Amino acid sequence: MNQLAQLREFCAKQGWSLDHEYIDHETGSKGDRVQFQQMFEDASKRKFDLLLFWSLDRLSREGAYETLTYLNRLTGCGVGWRSFTEQYLDSTGIFRDAVISILAVIAKQERVRLSERTRAGLARVRASGKVLGRPRKLNGEHHAQVAALKVQGLSGREIARRLGISEGSVRRLLPARLAPAA
Repeated sequence: MNQLAQLREFCAKQGWSLDHEYIDHETGSKGDRVQFQQMFEDASKRKFDLLLFWSLDRLSREGAYETLTYLNRLTGCGVGWRSFTEQYLDSTGIFRDAVISILAVIAKQERVRLSERTRAGLARVRASGKVLGRPRKLNGEHHAQVAALKVQGLSGREIARRLGISEGSVRRLLPARLAPAA
């Protein structure tokens, strides 16, 4: 919300009329965002003359080629573009393509690093024994497996861990004669 307030204030100081705000809450790593696509549709109809974005990575984190394609698409529609935080990124600058390429690669690298950190965190959690994802659905084999493991003297917690089901499921599946006394 701070970004929007600053962009609005900047437009007012420039004397620009604000025709529309395109706000997506999804990551900039995908181009199929609803408002992002609406912005291109409106650009093709010349509903606005200039697209002001907070920073290049707020526009797209898909990589240099895709980001340049988006900016060239805007230019092809006769729409100028400008970054609020990166004043050198503006559709009238002579070095725009070089600077944009560098920044787009950096934005993509940030996304790759985030993905790597997420995968490393998930691997760490898995290594600690945590089962991730949606719980498995119980099947007919679980009844027999739970009963057999209980007869071997395993606790409900250990049975659940070995079978990858919850302790509550183990309690529900234990035959009444094998269930612990309450």
